[in-house]
Amino acid sequence: MSDEHPSTDPWDSIEGLYEWLDANRPVDGREGLLLRILKLSEEVGEVAEAVIGVTGQNPRKGTTHTWDDVRSELCDVAVTALMALRTLTPDAREVFAEHLAKVGRRAGTAPRP
Repeated sequence: MSDEHPSTDPWDSIEGLYEWLDANRPVDGREGLLLRILKLSEEVGEVAEAVIGVTGQNPRKGTTHTWDDVRSELCDVAVTALMALRTLTPDAREVFAEHLAKVGRRAGTAPRP
């Protein structure tokens, strides 16, 4: 994959980020896995901070964020979740696709197998 023509498949990016993180992880093994999963809590907290900031709910700080900030933080949550999934299994793409189809079937938006 070249920089001039990046892949449009998000899983290519997830795999690249996974390889980069694994090459640079300060903690290995079970603890490293748990820390990667806990990173989700940090990212969700940043979404909450952005929503509070965009709505001005902290009178001491006032309005500190924009809806673009909220969208960006939500994307960080999604990427972090997919990275955690990829850390748990090299078949993350398939696991996610199967789960999404199952959720779609429960909601009535995806065909039954």
